[in-house]
Amino acid sequence: MPESNVVVLDAPSNLGLRPPEEGAVPGCYKLPWALRDRNLLELIDAADAGSLVPPRYRANWEPGDGDRNAESIAKYSTALSDRFDEAIQSERQIVVLGGDCSILIGNMLALKRRGRHGLVYLDAHSDYRHPENAEAIGTAGGESLAIVTGRGDARLVDLENRGPYVRDEDVSVVGVRENDEYIDELAEIGIDTTTSQQMNALSSSQLTDRILRTVARNTTGFWIHFDVDVIDASEMSAVDCPEEDGPSFSDIAELLTRLLSSPACVGLEVTIYDPDLDPKGEYADRIVECLRGALRNNTDN
Repeated sequence: MPESNVVVLDAPSNLGLRPPEEGAVPGCYKLPWALRDRNLLELIDAADAGSLVPPRYRANWEPGDGDRNAESIAKYSTALSDRFDEAIQSERQIVVLGGDCSILIGNMLALKRRGRHGLVYLDAHSDYRHPENAEAIGTAGGESLAIVTGRGDARLVDLENRGPYVRDEDVSVVGVRENDEYIDELAEIGIDTTTSQQMNALSSSQLTDRILRTVARNTTGFWIHFDVDVIDASEMSAVDCPEEDGPSFSDIAELLTRLLSSPACVGLEVTIYDPDLDPKGEYADRIVECLRGALRNNTDN
């Protein structure tokens, strides 16, 4: 029996989000369970790299404290990088099931250990809040792009003295909404950005070519951050901050298929889906179908 071309690692951390309500914790840590329960690994013919259990979530936070759970996120990110190194092999793509967007820190740290890599940031939000453009920082999940490009809580931006984990010129932000608070700053510093509205004016092949020119031109490979809130709220509402005017599941599946088929693509992470907001599991089914379709070329080989 041929060896699988895909390996799945769970990173069920919710450390980078604020509590959804008093006395509750963000439910996105349940994302891997929901997708595995729908036979994701079997559908994409993936090897199983297990799960990295996160530290305890701490809700306590005061303005001026920096990022909530920063010390725990730093330790988890380093541990995730180690597990990433164990999971990824030649000719295999890795799929990391989050968790909130702060898992990007550990994944990009792992890739920085291996050299220069690009990043496709597929998200409805830029996640670019940092101390120089905001009165206060507080949630690493909402600051993940800023952190991996070297801006943010000092406890997170330079782990192992390797920060920034990705260069501005190697990042392509895709699907961010036109009204994002930091979109102008991205343009000013030279981070390539394609808004959800601009996506409508491009074919899937044109968009893919644009992305690859940024993330694969001067790098040894690239990583995909797939926050499912990039999808229009009419098709994906089981997230902490659903947004209208986004691409459809079918649009994203086609784009992911093209990106994952690139020899330079190391893999992707999936974040922010919250099973607590999906009691019938209908959105979990859609995510699984999207990933199955996008990874079909790999599993059929």
